Amino acid sequence: MIFSLLRKRSTFSKIFKIDLQQKQFVRMEKSGLSPLDPSSFARPELVVVTNIFINLNVNFHTKVLAGYVTLDVNKTDDSAKELVLDTLKLNISSIYDAENEEKLEYKIGEEIPEYGSKLTIQLPDKESNSYKIGIKYDTDPSASGLQWLQPRATAGKKHPFMFTHFEPTHARSVIPCQDTPAVKTKYSATISAPPEYTVLMSAICNGSKTLHGGKLSHFVQNVPVPSYLIALAVGVLESRTLGARTHVWAEKEIIEECAYEFAETEKQLETAEAICGPYEWGIYDLLVLPPSFPFGGMENPCLTFVTPTLLAGDRSLANVVAHEIAHSWTGNLVTNRNFEHFWLNEGFTVFVERKIKGRLESPQSQDLDAYSHVSELKETVEQIGKDNQLTQLVVNLKGVHPDDAFSQVPYEKGQTFLRYLENVVGGSDVFEPFLRKYFETYKYKSIDTNDFKNYFERHFSENANISSIDWEAWLYTPGMPPVIPDYDKSLAVFCDELLEKFLKWNGEGQIPITTSERDQMSSAQKIYFLQALSVAEPQSLEKLKALDELFGLDGIKNSEIKFRWLKICLKAHWEDKVDTALSWVNIVGRMKFVRPLYRELYNWEDTRQRAIENFKLNRANMMHVSAYTVSKDLHIEA
Repeated sequence: MIFSLLRKRSTFSKIFKIDLQQKQFVRMEKSGLSPLDPSSFARPELVVVTNIFINLNVNFHTKVLAGYVTLDVNKTDDSAKELVLDTLKLNISSIYDAENEEKLEYKIGEEIPEYGSKLTIQLPDKESNSYKIGIKYDTDPSASGLQWLQPRATAGKKHPFMFTHFEPTHARSVIPCQDTPAVKTKYSATISAPPEYTVLMSAICNGSKTLHGGKLSHFVQNVPVPSYLIALAVGVLESRTLGARTHVWAEKEIIEECAYEFAETEKQLETAEAICGPYEWGIYDLLVLPPSFPFGGMENPCLTFVTPTLLAGDRSLANVVAHEIAHSWTGNLVTNRNFEHFWLNEGFTVFVERKIKGRLESPQSQDLDAYSHVSELKETVEQIGKDNQLTQLVVNLKGVHPDDAFSQVPYEKGQTFLRYLENVVGGSDVFEPFLRKYFETYKYKSIDTNDFKNYFERHFSENANISSIDWEAWLYTPGMPPVIPDYDKSLAVFCDELLEKFLKWNGEGQIPITTSERDQMSSAQKIYFLQALSVAEPQSLEKLKALDELFGLDGIKNSEIKFRWLKICLKAHWEDKVDTALSWVNIVGRMKFVRPLYRELYNWEDTRQRAIENFKLNRANMMHVSAYTVSKDLHIEA
């Protein structure tokens, strides 16, 4: 009876939320939603931003960035009289012609939750189609693209820390801009911060100086980027050299650990170049952020942000860096036109990431990684709903915020499609030259799925096998991929045999896995084993205790293993592990771990209220996107 009532309430809640989303989309359309991007108000087909200069002061006390931007803009339609930008809770004090300081008329539209407001600026009368527009403003302390950390949330516990995260649509909360990946611009910046702090951006630093008790840092990014790849971080940091083009930045308390963990970064970059072509961005630095960072990594050009959950102590999780390196071509150089085509960014990136892994480790290791994620993809599809259009490769985001659409689907289903295409045309020897030509043809551009499809079909027009490709099924059909490639399963078979013995064991006597078998398993194989166990039927506590004793799972540092172990324990309703799980999600902001654990806690009726209360107490320490999505998982107000 309780389950039935909860299910009805959940169904009503979903219908209510869908109705709200549809009403919000109608409001957005009336407010001037872009026909090019359902997540933006910007109209670059009329007037486009071509360059951005940012001048901001960082104030940790007020949690505000204050200053101005200067936008170079060009008319793309001679009859256009307005520049349209995206904003989100920006406190604008003046807008002016930056060439003569004359004030310009502007209008801020109705605020749409999560999307912000349309900013319309009247262009000055002049013969030229080029303009410089200045905007003076402050950010809001609650800006969704900013994370202000108190000292207690950092490794050193002495100084606050600030970093940005703009993907997919949060740049507008920090910079008035055309916040759509359809627009790529160069940018430069001058950032003022207290003198003891290091300022880093997704650009090349070309100098800093101390002035009036503060430090001014100057940056230039000469390769055009979409707004979501503008990034800023300010903290008390140190760096270590990893290679000719690579450094790692972190707080001093963890810098040596980081330097060890990511020592292979230059080698990964060289391997990526061999696959994809020349690296365009000059330097490749890593910044290890405090734990509240919501992702494994963020591919900001010149400065990849990474989570400290990668610090496994044995470099076993450094393949995440290979993923972010791959983004230097897949997403950063060639970019999805809007987030309905997000798989063009992420599916390609996972595909290249695994190629890097295959070359640096082995083809068998590459395929174990791919094969193990089939299970994760299936779990994601079942969680979203196999008939839900958000499990398509190309999705419809009208009325759906990109944050709500974020999942494993564009990553793993996209990778699977590309691996399938590679097999269809004749293997990597044929496909990789195509891949390099694709990057060269579309670099600096934003494209959609049809652009890729048309280019693929032109390139392989003489390959008879491509007629068998069912593009409609792959791109526009919900659910699992139509075909799972025949991966090399040699490393998985050993794990499957151990899993079968464990599942058949009744929990009495000795666990049917020997220490010798345990010692033969790599970290990747342990992750595969636990992932398979996590989607099996819940196991008895006696069996799980024996597994913990054999593998030392409670004390393991590898976060991928720890996450799956906690998930297995919660699924089995092991009460002793609830506090452990809650404590971990309070420290670790990575959504890949936090959201599934909160969902397990919510699904277990005895811990549902504890999970909700824990989230409410700690949401202020979470990045906006984490708090926003977890609130939906827990069915409470965002």
